[in-house]
Amino acid sequence: MCYNAGMNTVRAMMLGDLVGEPGLRVLEERLPTIIEENGVDFTVVNGENAADGFGITEATLNRIIAAGADVVTSGNHVWEKREFWQTLQTEERMLRPANYPESSAGRGWVCVRKGGASWMVVNLQGRELMPMIDCPFRCFDGIAEAGESQIMLVDFHAESTREKEALAYYIDGRASLVVGTHTHVRTADERVLPKGTAYVTDLGMTGISNSVIGMDPGICIERARKQVLYRMEPAADPSGSKSTAEIQGIVAEIDAETGRALSIRRL
Repeated sequence: MCYNAGMNTVRAMMLGDLVGEPGLRVLEERLPTIIEENGVDFTVVNGENAADGFGITEATLNRIIAAGADVVTSGNHVWEKREFWQTLQTEERMLRPANYPESSAGRGWVCVRKGGASWMVVNLQGRELMPMIDCPFRCFDGIAEAGESQIMLVDFHAESTREKEALAYYIDGRASLVVGTHTHVRTADERVLPKGTAYVTDLGMTGISNSVIGMDPGICIERARKQVLYRMEPAADPSGSKSTAEIQGIVAEIDAETGRALSIRRL
């Protein structure tokens, strides 16, 4: 579905889980050009796997923001680096899922004014096949009531495709864009839902494409064959080049006055 961008149309880009040093390098190398070529007004990157594939550090967060991200979202791995918990408290552009207990470090949503528009980014986490935290549906209701922005972008970090689609339809008409993260496998079901919310089940990942969800295939094979939880490591390009690293995600056009999505397409 294609539309001509008007004066009141803005473009949001959301990128899938960034995996380790290869993901950081390709983001730094290509993101500024992608933003310029696609006329992107606001960029969200899921960074929970930036630090060696598990968690995020202050240094990796700073690299993601310097590359062009306006807000960085996360998921269950955001807690991996305990030294990062203080950064969660102080860096407003870094989110953790909002449906963790209120006593947890950090925040689950933020409002940002940029380019004459007010953007609200919400981070939620699923419960099916995931830690049993608060209900993301009920959590969203509370956030939506407190929201101050016409444009709302939601990163739903979840395992279950059913749960992701259910939340998207529950939110339809109340958010501009709902995207799934966590599985690192890009889906081809991007669409605008009946009430004007753009949706895709999973953004994919930013990292080495010749891999298993961005991780070393050999280690993943041994985990599956032997049922031993060897620690996974980000995949490396044998050639030493960046040619097999990819940035995966979507770009959505949004009516800035109504908050309704006009289109969504995969990068």
